[in-house]
Amino acid sequence: MARKNDAFYFDGFRRSAAYACEAAHLLSDVMHGFDPSTLEARTDEMHRIEQAADKVRHGIMDELVTAFITPFEREDIAELSHALDDVTDSIEGVLDRLYYDNVTDMRDDAVEMTDMIVRACEQLEKLVDELPRFKRSKALRELVFAINTIETDADHLFVKSMRTLHTTGGDPLQVFAWHDVYRHLEQCADDCENAANAIDNIVMKNS
Repeated sequence: MARKNDAFYFDGFRRSAAYACEAAHLLSDVMHGFDPSTLEARTDEMHRIEQAADKVRHGIMDELVTAFITPFEREDIAELSHALDDVTDSIEGVLDRLYYDNVTDMRDDAVEMTDMIVRACEQLEKLVDELPRFKRSKALRELVFAINTIETDADHLFVKSMRTLHTTGGDPLQVFAWHDVYRHLEQCADDCENAANAIDNIVMKNS
């Protein structure tokens, strides 16, 4: 059973992962029912999620300053906290770019990539929930592998999408805008994998 102080960190990690999932589902809603006229309001909604996630990260970092005993090394706690927060930040970045790059039409491959990010965030939330039980968890390694697989698939789709974007022509401003959006969608998948790898490293160091 985790100590009371340990539970503070594990709860913080869970809340961070939950905010990442909330952000991913919001982005998915935007992508699937794309309406440029709603983007400003949706970016405000996303920003509220990002701010809430930041408060969780700041709380963990503040606790680390004064904590006498921590469940893992301080550097690992800080790294995981930042990695989880990065996921939410990157998802917000996608929506920001849809808005200020004035994207007017949705692309099917972007929706597909967003669906991958939702799945990765859902797996990440499950992975974080397994962390307090890592010494006896049978699912943890499978969840890390699942997130790594999603990231690989997202990379392949990114390359294919960028190739299509730059070979089919169209409005140069929209090509530029989508180049920006695709790169940030890929970053979301990368950040999910980084968070999973941070957990994997913690488990390896403490097993």
